[in-house]
Order: sequence, then C-alpha cells, then structure tokens
Amino acid sequence: MLHAVDDVSFEVYPGETLGLVGESGCGKSTVGNVLMRLLPRTSGELIFNGQDVFTANKTDSFNIRKSMQIIFQDPYSSLNPRKTIKSILSEAYEIHKLAKGAELDKAINELCDMVGIARSLLNRYPHELDGGMRQVVGIARALSLKPSFVVCDEPVSSLDVSVQAKIINLLIDMQKKMDLSYLFISHDLSVVRHISDRIAVMYLGQIVEISDTATIFSNTMHPYSIALLSAVPRVDVDTKVRRILLKGDVPSPMNPKPGCRFAPRCWMAQDSCYDNTPELTEVAPGHCVACHFARQSRAKIKDAAVRSLSDN
Repeated sequence: MLHAVDDVSFEVYPGETLGLVGESGCGKSTVGNVLMRLLPRTSGELIFNGQDVFTANKTDSFNIRKSMQIIFQDPYSSLNPRKTIKSILSEAYEIHKLAKGAELDKAINELCDMVGIARSLLNRYPHELDGGMRQVVGIARALSLKPSFVVCDEPVSSLDVSVQAKIINLLIDMQKKMDLSYLFISHDLSVVRHISDRIAVMYLGQIVEISDTATIFSNTMHPYSIALLSAVPRVDVDTKVRRILLKGDVPSPMNPKPGCRFAPRCWMAQDSCYDNTPELTEVAPGHCVACHFARQSRAKIKDAAVRSLSDN
C-alpha cells in the first residue's frame, strides 16, 4: 500500500497562515487535496468549526464548501479554456444560488475591484491573459464565496519572481481584509518565510517539525529541516553557508519500514532510529519535532554553518 500521507496532524488557527514545506513528492499537495475532499482519505478526521468534514451529510458538506476553498498551483490548467473570465467567476454564485442577473454582475464587479482584475478583461478567455493575471482570477474564484479557510497549493511556483511578489502581497492583503486562514503549500522557503505565521516541515508523508516561523529559521532541530534550510539561496554573498548534501536513497513509500523515515539519509542516525519511529514531540512551547536526537542535532553542525541559517 502506498503511504502518500501518514499520521499527519496539525491545526490552522483563525486568521493565521500555516506554511507546509518539503521536497517534491513528500505529500504536501496530497494533504491539501484531501482537506478539500478532492482525494479520498483512508482514515482520520478533519474538524472544521466543530464539525467533521469527512463524515458530514450531503447538505452540510455543500454548505461547508462555501467556507473552504483552494487556489491551485497551475493557473493554466485550473481555468476552463472554453469559458470567459466572467463565466468562471459567476459559477460559484450560480451553484450556491447567491446572486443572478444585475445582482450577479454587481458581485463580480466588486470582486474584480477587490483583487485588481480590470473589468475590461471579463469577456476574455484564460489564454488571453498572462500567467500572473490567470492566477489572480483563480484567487478571485476562491474568494468569491467569502470563505474563512483557503488552501494555497503552490500558487506562485510557476510564475516569474516579480509576479510572485504581486501574488503574495495580494494574498496577504486579502487575508487582512477578509480575516482568512491559509494553509500555504510550497517548496520555496523564502516565500513561506515571508507569508507564514507558523511552518510545518514534511518528509515522506509525515510532519517532522512544526513551530512558529522565527523559531524554524533560528532554532531548527530536525536534521532534515536543517538540511532544507541550508539549501536556501541567499543574496548576501559575504555570508558563507555550508550546504548539507544528503546522501543515501529516499525510502519507498510502499509499505515503509518501522523507524525514522529520514534515517537512511541522516548524518545523526543510530541503530535505534531504524527500529523505533520517533513521535512528534513538543520540545519547547509550540515547537514539535519528530526526532530521537532533536536536542543534539544543532550541536552536530559546525558553528558558522548553523548560525548562518538564521541570517538575513
């Protein structure tokens, strides 16, 4: 059996952004898709406003969907090429029977003004827009029903750097205006650091470390998180950063063996790591790590290498 996501548990608080990071294939997008019920779950529960989304009946589920939305990674394939921008933005209102006719036109115009879509673009098709504006349309569609929770599935990974900044600033502005909670999925730690209040690090389907953003960058404890941060590009050429090159093969997610899944690539691994699976344990208030030797991990990295991880 493929364990794409295994025993993942976290909370997203009202008005906060939880960043979810990890290398490609670790299960980040699968988490987001399962939360949105775009993929079936094998087991577990999802509590939203006191109700288990997975067990909700058809009527309750339909109503919950208005409060939970997703922004997809690819602005090219996530928009119907046969529909105009106006038709795409109208769909949510029509499905939930919230507006029609002149009232619908007014709602769409207000939505466009809020996110910065020129009204002259409403009669155009997605292929007539650039990638950045297509993603803005995707954001507008997600916000049209005034949700309280939004999954942002790598919303800027396919965009130019200058456009990325525009989209991130738009998401931050919308969060303040609408009091939104985000699950922000990305492999770009620089972007996640800018937008997130807390960060969860995933490896091979499991969360290995979670804490507030400042702590993740200044007091990283899991060896995988330390290696991940050491690879972040820096503009300061005078700061010497020792990158940690991970050796060994990634274990197969097909029926994974007991023990720490990072052990085959970890420079700190001992015999116990291969036999006993580490639990996600709170090592400091709000800082949880799944590692048998979390407190010793930083001491294993040579001085300047670790200190430079928290430098701007």
